[in-house]
Amino acid sequence: MASTIKVNLPQQSYDIAIAPGGLDRLGESMAGLKLGKKVLLVSNPTVFQHYGQRAIASLQTAGFEVVSCILPDGENYKTLESLQKIYDVAVENRLERSSTMVALGGGVIGDMTGFAAATWLRGINFVQVPTTLLAMVDAAIGGKTGVNHPQGKNLIGAFHQPGLVLIDPEVLQTLPVREFRAGMAEVIKYGVIWDAQLFAELEASQHLDAMGDMKSELIDSILVRSCQAKADVVSKDEKEAGLRAILNYGHTIGHAVESLTGYTQVLHGEAVAIGMVAAGHIAVELGMWTQQETERQNALIEKAGLPTKLPVGLDIEATIEALQIDKKVKAGKVRFVLPTQIGVVKVTDQVPSDTIRQVLRGM
Repeated sequence: MASTIKVNLPQQSYDIAIAPGGLDRLGESMAGLKLGKKVLLVSNPTVFQHYGQRAIASLQTAGFEVVSCILPDGENYKTLESLQKIYDVAVENRLERSSTMVALGGGVIGDMTGFAAATWLRGINFVQVPTTLLAMVDAAIGGKTGVNHPQGKNLIGAFHQPGLVLIDPEVLQTLPVREFRAGMAEVIKYGVIWDAQLFAELEASQHLDAMGDMKSELIDSILVRSCQAKADVVSKDEKEAGLRAILNYGHTIGHAVESLTGYTQVLHGEAVAIGMVAAGHIAVELGMWTQQETERQNALIEKAGLPTKLPVGLDIEATIEALQIDKKVKAGKVRFVLPTQIGVVKVTDQVPSDTIRQVLRGM
């Protein structure tokens, strides 16, 4: 089932095309965007082995000249050093202002390619071809790009919108189970912050922890409803001036968990799951939502095979300190996205440190 979702923005609107088999029509899809001939395809070894040649063949058939840059796989490689490799290939192949960078991979590849495109010659074209569930429903949409600093996640970055997001659900068949589950964290997030009907659909499903056990209709619904939720929010608030902050649900504590474990132990989606559990408990402590609702959320997180406890040995005080380096800190106050009911959240900076400490100790 193919569908197209529009991200409406003042400067540059674009389509999210969800199309089974769409990878083989990548060149054709890009041909209509009035792009220059040169394309730099960025990927990692695993994804490139599966899909690189198909993407390149499609681009070449449509008349594009393609070069590629293969970066190591993993959040711990989301660095300025990796970015330098993209720039080096861009210099060698004389990428021009009309040229395009194509990200073929998960959120790490998408974020780095987008940032390289945002900063190369002060900004060139960029297309997202996400290959993980997490990137399809979240990271590839909305124009947030960047790399990590050893002290914090995504501290170096820019807003740079893609010209197209092409999602081919068939590529999920080669996605490792753990990565699929990590993506489900962001899907559950949309259910909690925006789409109560999506939450109900997930609750009604028998299986959420492996794609092979899920009905194709549910996969379609997950992709369409999640992408629509992200598009709705980004269209209303492109640069996170207000509403878009709700997309950070689970990310405040999640990012602290990621940076304190060196981006190597916990996947982004797993950290978000832990962060959502913590946010739910904080909301209960502050009397914002009910114990029953937090239990429904946590049951869904468990059903998706995701963690609900902090990593063993994580230092609680170091976690609270790490929150101060988060991008979402404003006037020295940590902002939390907290649920008030399934489908509705609010942003607040009125969370006492003692409440955070108490909740983390309980996890």
